Amino acid sequence: MPTFLSEQLGLLSVTNFIICKTSYKHSSCGETVFIAIDGHGGSGKSTFAKKLGILLDAPIIETDDFAGIENPKNWYIPLIAKVFQPIAKGAKTLQIQPAIWWDGEQAKPVKNINVKPIMILEGVASCRKEFEPYLAYKIFVDTKAEVCIARGVKRDQDFTGKDPLELRAIWENWRQEELDFYAVDDSKAKADLILDGTHKDFICKSDY
Repeated sequence: MPTFLSEQLGLLSVTNFIICKTSYKHSSCGETVFIAIDGHGGSGKSTFAKKLGILLDAPIIETDDFAGIENPKNWYIPLIAKVFQPIAKGAKTLQIQPAIWWDGEQAKPVKNINVKPIMILEGVASCRKEFEPYLAYKIFVDTKAEVCIARGVKRDQDFTGKDPLELRAIWENWRQEELDFYAVDDSKAKADLILDGTHKDFICKSDY
């Protein structure tokens, strides 16, 4: 069952809460405790993960580095093979080639990521059932659809220069695909903690 906190907590208090909840956890993947941060596209997952990663000295693995235009559905298979399995076998570093998301996009440099005692997996479906054996703690960032879509359109317009109406149609389609996925594998229902991504300090939600 997810944890709900009745008071509104700032980011540092949320981080302290997470530390308390994960401190007793045994390593979930090799010698690493993995925290998953899930939620719809544009919910604020990446922003929260970056802030939490700094406070915990935790490297971030992004599902977007695996789920690109060439592998939009079964990206979880190479993620397990290139992240969880090597760490479970004692790997100290990971090499990840970020996926391509847009036609004509140039390949990005390979990421060299050091394995540390705490690591974060961030992205849509990061709490999916195939990952659960490797996860110690699961967070869902819950943000209203319109906020998510507006954020996504602005971000991608800045990156691609595409027309906002074209991007909105793309984001609305992605949103429906996410809803279809969560209807079968409900990350929010199995989260240990639910945060409201509408707020810059990521308030813990006491209700829906």
